[in-house]
Amino acid sequence: MFYNILAIFRKELQSYFGSPLAYVIAAVFWFISGFFFVNVLLGPQGVIQQIAQNEQLGLPSPPVDVAYEFQRFFFGVMGSLVLFILPMLSMGLYAEERKRGTLELLATSPITNWAVALGKLMGVLFFFMTLLVPIVIYEAIAFSGANPPVPPLVPLLAHLGLILLAASVLSLGMFISSLTDSTILAAILTFSLILMLWVVDLVALLVGGPLGAALGTSFLCWSDYNNFVQGIFDPAGLVLFASYIILGLFLTAQAIEALRFQRA
Repeated sequence: MFYNILAIFRKELQSYFGSPLAYVIAAVFWFISGFFFVNVLLGPQGVIQQIAQNEQLGLPSPPVDVAYEFQRFFFGVMGSLVLFILPMLSMGLYAEERKRGTLELLATSPITNWAVALGKLMGVLFFFMTLLVPIVIYEAIAFSGANPPVPPLVPLLAHLGLILLAASVLSLGMFISSLTDSTILAAILTFSLILMLWVVDLVALLVGGPLGAALGTSFLCWSDYNNFVQGIFDPAGLVLFASYIILGLFLTAQAIEALRFQRA
């Protein structure tokens, strides 16, 4: 089974690195993330500029951990950005297979549905992680001058939270992609689902109380993501993200199993 998953992973990864659309998505992601990186750090409303303005005006200002504040603001922006980018990465995971007529071959192959789904998810997630490499380099350069030095665990947890969020979105997007042969429709439905969960989470924050706590169990719970961004290892958040990743894999496997049953 491991070799089957690895074969699907390699095939999916090769399809992304060979796709012009994937490079367009990567270019847009790098441009927007780079813009916000510079703006959050050095822009008119950036962390450093605000501290400098307070000093010029003579306003009392407590000691500020610039690196920490930058990471908190920047990864807050990144969390929102990936919610727009990821549906475009997941839209073709199964929709393209349906369009080319190869999904039936996968559905009737001896490879289990779970192995196919897991291999595809690993492929698209690894491609997304390669998109983070330039950002990691930017951070390393920016944090190299931080005083006091930034503990390595803090940015590692922030990136872990972003990857877990991405894996959850991609897993659900993969399930939606398995339901249609239209990549555009898959992207729209995935984005709509994410937006709905995002709105539910915002409503939960506004309502508060027991009702807010019940609504806040949606997977796009920003408090769990923000815990990782702030350098807090949250086992409950880890379990929550893992649960939704497994849920996406399960739903995808069931969707392909239904197709296999139809072809039997």
